[in-house]
Amino acid sequence: MSNYEQKLVSLGLVLPQPLKLPSHMTLPFPWVNVRGDRAFISGHGPQNPDGSPSGPFGVVGDTVTIEEAHASARKVGLAMLGSLKRELGSLDRITGWCRVLGMVNCAPHFSNPPAVINGFTELINEVFGHDVGRHARSAIGVAGLPLNFPVEIEAEVMISG
Repeated sequence: MSNYEQKLVSLGLVLPQPLKLPSHMTLPFPWVNVRGDRAFISGHGPQNPDGSPSGPFGVVGDTVTIEEAHASARKVGLAMLGSLKRELGSLDRITGWCRVLGMVNCAPHFSNPPAVINGFTELINEVFGHDVGRHARSAIGVAGLPLNFPVEIEAEVMISG
């Protein structure tokens, strides 16, 4: 077990299985696209440990609270780490988190997407520490997301061979 995987266990965290998509959905792209010393991670939503999409579903600032959305962003981090582990074989290959784009499905009056995406950033920093985990980040509000997720996040990491 890698050092980062041991860290997840020590925190009581479980990486979810691959996303179980609804039967009508197909995705013509990989979850993780490795190019040289970089891995580009497609947008992920929150997942349950069995790989099913995780609620609450809906709009932050309307049907979803900021606290619920913050917890969903943390689940997105776990989903992303699961995809990275499956693609890379070990999370120890991650040498640095470069950038993160967080999208929040939010009501027109909601003006605090960064507080939601903090759930993701806090998880990454807990697992990887400041030196490897720190990243540039944007957090934006959008009018809708796939599967009515409250949060979707994409990222880029540096990796070793």
